[in-house]
Formats: sequence, C-alpha cells, structure tokens
Amino acid sequence: MRFDDQRKRMVETNLIPRGILDQKVIEAFLKVPRERFVSAQWKEFSYQDHPLSIGFKQTISQPYIVALMMSLIEIKETDKVLEIGTGCGYQTALLAEIAEEVFTIERIEELLISAKKTLKNLEYTNIHFKIGDGCLGWVNTLPPVSEFDKIIVSAASPDLPKALLSQLKINGKMIVPQGSSSRQELIVYEKLENEVLTHYHGGCVFVPLIGEGAWDN
Repeated sequence: MRFDDQRKRMVETNLIPRGILDQKVIEAFLKVPRERFVSAQWKEFSYQDHPLSIGFKQTISQPYIVALMMSLIEIKETDKVLEIGTGCGYQTALLAEIAEEVFTIERIEELLISAKKTLKNLEYTNIHFKIGDGCLGWVNTLPPVSEFDKIIVSAASPDLPKALLSQLKINGKMIVPQGSSSRQELIVYEKLENEVLTHYHGGCVFVPLIGEGAWDN
C-alpha cells in the first residue's frame, strides 16, 4: 500500500472514529507525510498508531495523541503557536498547516538540525526555530514574540510550567502532559483575565520534559 493510501487509512480508522472531528486537524494529517520524519528502518511503520523512536531517547508521538492535543487547544489560522519539543518535526509540520506561525524549541541540537532540514525540504516558511531549554519558553530569541495564542508541550512535565503560562495570551490555551516521569494526564490550561481554568483529558505517556523546573538530565 502506498504511503498516501496508508495516511488516508490512518485518518479514517484511527482518528475520526475516536472523536477527532476538527476539519483543520484532519486535513493537516491527510497532507503531512509522516514517513519523511522517521528513519529508514521505521518507514514501513509510519502510519501505525503508535510512537516510533527518533534516537536520543526521544520518540515521534502516536498520531492519535498529537491529533487529540491539537484538537483540544482549538488552533486557529490566525494563531501564533509555541511548541515545546520539536523532536523530528512531524507535529511542527501539522501545526504549521493550520497556524499562522509556529515557534518551536528543541534542546537536542542534532534533532533540531534534522527537523529543520526536513521542514525546509517540505517548503514550510512559517516556522521559527530555537535550540534551548523549552521550559523557559521563547525568551531572548528572534523574532521577539512575548505571548502566544496556544502552547503545546510535547514532553511530560511534573508540574504546571509557570514560565510558559506567563507567555500565554489572555484567552489562550496551553496543553501539557503532566504527572510523573512514567505516567501523565493531558491537562489544558485556559488563561482568562483573572483566573486559569484547568481541564483534564485522560491518561498518557510521554518522554520526560528536561529543563529548569522540570526533570533533570
């Protein structure tokens, strides 16, 4: 089966029947070639609904979980989105299909270089990259953006990342896999004028978030 057919089948069997109904998210998953973001040894598994190794003890996340996270924070075409954990760049590409701009941070330089190359080859022009501690957010970095409409954290945090919350706009949403290093819950933080609402969306398992205020190396 061709990758195009596998991609369509993944959406029709693993995303839509499980409640992924945001048309923008569905269209992004139908377009972005997941096989371009994995090494040769994993390409035949590109459209199976589970994580795959990308080296450096990191993974490309399960497609359903990525789709769920994107749907829960309701990304709009006018949004500036901050992504914590570029990884191989697959989620970055999906975000870039919807949002006006994506600002992505990765602490592992080799992964960021590879992701940047892949995304450039796929002709994305609305993505900004940073190497560094994602727990600190988009600080001292060009372009100089201080607040984001949406923030998506792609690694497990032990607590609410307060530095990231401070960079979330009023009425913005941030999604974080939060809990222990072995088991977390997807939490959406909705920042209002005078309070932050917390919404819980079930269990998950992500690699640990490494950095200030999170887990040590």
